[in-house]
Amino acid sequence: MSAEASVGGRDADSVRSAAPQPACHSTDERRNPGLMGSKYVKLNVGGSLHYTTIQTLSKEDSLLRSICTGITAATIDSEGWVVLERSGRHFGLVLNFLRDGSVPLPEDHRELDEVLKEAQFYRVQGLVQHCLNAMQKQQDIFESVCRIPMITSAKEEQKMIATCRKPVVKLQNNRGNNKYSYTSNSDDNLLKNIELFDKLVLRFNNRVLFVKDVLGDEICCWSFYGEGRKIAEVCCTSIVYATEKKQTKVEFPEARIFEETLNILIYENNRSGPGGFHLLDSRGSGSSLGAGQSEEEGAAGGDRRVRRIHVRRHIMHDERGHGQQTVYKD
Repeated sequence: MSAEASVGGRDADSVRSAAPQPACHSTDERRNPGLMGSKYVKLNVGGSLHYTTIQTLSKEDSLLRSICTGITAATIDSEGWVVLERSGRHFGLVLNFLRDGSVPLPEDHRELDEVLKEAQFYRVQGLVQHCLNAMQKQQDIFESVCRIPMITSAKEEQKMIATCRKPVVKLQNNRGNNKYSYTSNSDDNLLKNIELFDKLVLRFNNRVLFVKDVLGDEICCWSFYGEGRKIAEVCCTSIVYATEKKQTKVEFPEARIFEETLNILIYENNRSGPGGFHLLDSRGSGSSLGAGQSEEEGAAGGDRRVRRIHVRRHIMHDERGHGQQTVYKD
């Protein structure tokens, strides 16, 4: 009896020794059962070390709170640091938001986007909303800035005008494209045209697309487009025939340019009717071309005509004597 019992005991011991033993976690790394029993917590976020309180991490219903309560497993090294596999570049900003409820955000859009991604990862909803509000404010400021495209090629110009849903005003300004000398007032008038262009950009920003062309053939010429086609053109240059030489003269028809800009607004948001109309009719009772100005109509007829206004196109001027009559030729 005793011999059988001893044999049975040895067999039982051998079975127990052969059974697999439960694996033990290494002393260098273990999972936390929860950190609520501690007052302070040490965080190692991608090599960036932070020391804070459980109270701070538990202020919002976030990933950090779930780590403190043990709902989410986290790795703790042998020195007691909670290891988070995440970049620690903006983690200090996340902690400061939890401490204070508000934090200054970076102005750079890329860095702000990085902060938003971190806030979303840690599920800190207050910081997420704070970042979204800052991004919206930046977008509003960016959209309110006046931007003037520069034409680099004829193909680019055609594509820009054809695809734009706004009316388009183009100023072609190329002072170097001149084989004659300029009259005394030409430079001043050229600057006045450029200044008027800038003022119109500020006044009609977000309603009209203003573009500049410094590569074209014209010295100073305004073009007005609506629904992808040219509606009007105001050419501000002319040739002055003096006694022994020719000169280029630049005019500044401010009233006419402003009038055509108002006319082009009828094409805003496709508000032009089937027959078309003008806010200020260039041939109406309240408008005048002025001395030395002429208007030409396109040959297509109907609403597809282009108004081309030339200011003193050809002038014969005799400078031999004071008070003699000036003759204008077309």
